[in-house]
Amino acid sequence: MNHFLDLADSSREQIVELLALADRLQTRPEPQALAGKILGLLFFNPSLRTLASMQAAMAKLGGTSFVVTAGQGTWQFETRRGAVMNGAPAEHVREGVPVLSHYCDAVGIRAFASGTDLDTDLSESAFRDMAGLVSKPVINLESAINHPCQALADWKTLDDLKVPRKAKFVLSWANHPRALPLAVPAATVHMAAMRGMDVVVLRPEGFALPGAIMRKAMEAAAANGGTVRETADRDDALNGAHIVYAKEWGSTTHYGNAEADANLRAKLADWCVRDTWFSTAAADCKLMHCLPVRRNVAVADEVLDGKRSVVQREAYNRMVVQAAVLHRLLSTPQH
Repeated sequence: MNHFLDLADSSREQIVELLALADRLQTRPEPQALAGKILGLLFFNPSLRTLASMQAAMAKLGGTSFVVTAGQGTWQFETRRGAVMNGAPAEHVREGVPVLSHYCDAVGIRAFASGTDLDTDLSESAFRDMAGLVSKPVINLESAINHPCQALADWKTLDDLKVPRKAKFVLSWANHPRALPLAVPAATVHMAAMRGMDVVVLRPEGFALPGAIMRKAMEAAAANGGTVRETADRDDALNGAHIVYAKEWGSTTHYGNAEADANLRAKLADWCVRDTWFSTAAADCKLMHCLPVRRNVAVADEVLDGKRSVVQREAYNRMVVQAAVLHRLLSTPQH
C-alpha cells in the first residue's frame, strides 16, 4: 500500500487484512514501530477527531507529527489551476505542498468540497492535484467526495459489534441547518457495500446521492455479495434494520444553491432520528454517526444517550484503524 486515498483502491481481502492489523496493534502495541518517522498534516478545514486521532495514532507508534492549518499561522493557499494570484492567498499548493513533504515521511491532507459545482467536486480534481505533488505516502483525511479513514473506522465498529456481513444497513439523511459535504455519505455507502451488506440509502426527495456515487457502491456490492438501493420511504428502509447510520448532506437537486437548499430542508424537521424510528428495526439495531452531530436537530438526545448509540466507539476506532494505516505505509518490514 503506497497511499490511503479510497477504500476502493483495495480489495475486500486487503481491507480485512488491514483491520486485522488494527486489532493486532490494539492487543500487541508496537510503541517503537515508527520511531524517527514524521507525519505532516495539512488541514484546509476544521477538525476534532481527524486531527487528534491521527496525532495520537502516530504517537502510539513512536512517531511524531506536525500540523499546518492553511491560513491560520501560515499563508493562505491557492488551490485553483491557472489562478492569477492577486488576492488573499500568498502561496500556491504547487509550491507549498511539496515543501511540506520535504519535512516528513508521509502527508495527510484534509480539503473539503467547494460545495458550488457538483461535477467539479465529484472529480476530486483539487485533492488529486495536491496528492500528485507528493512522492511520499498520502493519506486522505477527507476530500470533496471521500473520507476513507472514517469508513475504515466504521467497518471496524461493525466488526467489533459482530454485525453480520449480510445485515441490513441504512444510511439515513438527517436534518441540519445548512448543506454539508457528500464525503462521508459517499464513503459510508461504499464501505457497507464493500463489506457485503444489504444497504439502503434513506433520504427525502431532492437529496438523492449522485449517480456516480451510487454506481460505485453498486459495483462494490455486486463484487462482494451485497445490495444497494435508495428510497424516500422511511418505513420500508427501517423495517428490520440492524444499523441506522445517520448523516447530514446537502441537496443534490439544488447543489450550490444555498437558498433553494434551505427552502427544501425547512420542511424536513422530522428527519431528526428519534426512538420512534426504531419501532420496526431489529431489536439490537444500533445508531452510528461520524460526529460532530447537532443534538435534537439531526439526532435526538434519547437516541444519542441511549443504548443504541455507538458513536463513541466509532470515534475511538478512528485512532485504532489509522494506526494500522500508518504502520502499513511507514513501518520497515522485519526480516
